[in-house]
Amino acid sequence: MSKPRHIAILTGAGISAESGLGTFRDVGGIWSRYDWRDLATPEGFARDPAFVLDFYNWRRETVRASEPNEAHRALALLQGEWHGPVTLVTQNVDDLHERAGSPDVIHMHGTHLTALCAACNQRWPAPEVMRPADPCPACDAPRTRPDVVWFGETPYHLDRIGAALASCDLFVSIGTSGTVYPAAGFASTARAAGARTLELNLEPSGNAGLFDEAHHGKASRIVPDWVARLLAER
Repeated sequence: MSKPRHIAILTGAGISAESGLGTFRDVGGIWSRYDWRDLATPEGFARDPAFVLDFYNWRRETVRASEPNEAHRALALLQGEWHGPVTLVTQNVDDLHERAGSPDVIHMHGTHLTALCAACNQRWPAPEVMRPADPCPACDAPRTRPDVVWFGETPYHLDRIGAALASCDLFVSIGTSGTVYPAAGFASTARAAGARTLELNLEPSGNAGLFDEAHHGKASRIVPDWVARLLAER
């Protein structure tokens, strides 16, 4: 089997769970305790912006208090040492990949660490606490919202992600449920373009049948093990 040149990697909530950031769809996950319609839709934000911003203020504080784990650090090592491109796409809105040392991360669902104006789309660094009356620094409208992609909205950077899926020869999915589209279809897209597919997850995902190979266990163990094997085989 030939060694991959271009590796495309998708990470989900499972890679950050061991850093203390809860997953969303698992038993005990965030959407088992909160209604996503209230907290992760434009309609929920329009109904009660203060409630939504309080939730994201809490999430942002949790992110800032967390630290990267061995899985994040292993992927940063891979990006730094692989002989070809390693495209790292994440569904996560934390910055743990960057803090682990990854030089280039595509945040398809946005990030907790920037604010977005719902009136003019201006972005700026998120303050510790966001309030509905906060004015946009560009247009002065009091329409501050989290810079995250909510249900019903289009993920960011899809053109760039599509180009990576079309050109990679190895696609790796790490810590994802395999049920949220369009990300759940990335393995199928990469396979159709000729890439091998690998799943690294705590357990088989909802789209496990799309992967040529799978390893299951905690991300902090199986991701560094995979990276070490890959780098040793260069």
